[in-house]
Amino acid sequence: MTRTKPLFDRRSMAHAASVVAASVLTVAAFAAGAVAADAIPGQPAPAFTGQTAAGETVSLADLAGQTVVLEWTNHDCPYVRRHYQGNMQGLQSAAAEDGVVWIQVISSAPGEQGHVDAATALSLNEERGAPAAHTILDPEGVIGRAYDARTTPHIYVIDAEGVLQYAGGIDDIPRPRADSPEATPFVTMALDAVAEGRTPDPAATAPYGCSVKYAG
Repeated sequence: MTRTKPLFDRRSMAHAASVVAASVLTVAAFAAGAVAADAIPGQPAPAFTGQTAAGETVSLADLAGQTVVLEWTNHDCPYVRRHYQGNMQGLQSAAAEDGVVWIQVISSAPGEQGHVDAATALSLNEERGAPAAHTILDPEGVIGRAYDARTTPHIYVIDAEGVLQYAGGIDDIPRPRADSPEATPFVTMALDAVAEGRTPDPAATAPYGCSVKYAG
């Protein structure tokens, strides 16, 4: 009796499976990288819409024509606490005087360090004398992941045309000591450059601080 040859033998099935697996991995890798690839200095900043602690809805589109600063924050992070001993408030005040819209973003997930409700977020700013224009609550991490925000603090400067001009650290000294040199004020430098119509140099630096406490 003549045997019928199977439509797919084991070798062809194994090959097909490996191709499918490789394709899935490639798509997953592309998808994972696509979010971070959007937040590139010199390119349009990722669009966002968020709910603020004051109950307002704020979007990047609403702020067209204004320079915007996004500051990822976590009040329990030691790095954030250090900068909120006066440095961050000074930056926020100076930015406000220049018409810059300073937005804090809290991407800590429920149950994670730094997660707060709206009332607590407002209370924290009142206690610290922090004059941020808005505090966006991002517990699902949608905005944080769109910008690839990695640490608290992590700062982004967006110009009036919606172009991301700076992304990175607040300065270059994570752990200052008595004999440390004066910190390089990256955010101040970036804002000055944008105000003067120049490209910030550097436009990207390594942020430092606590990791953003995303869900999952």
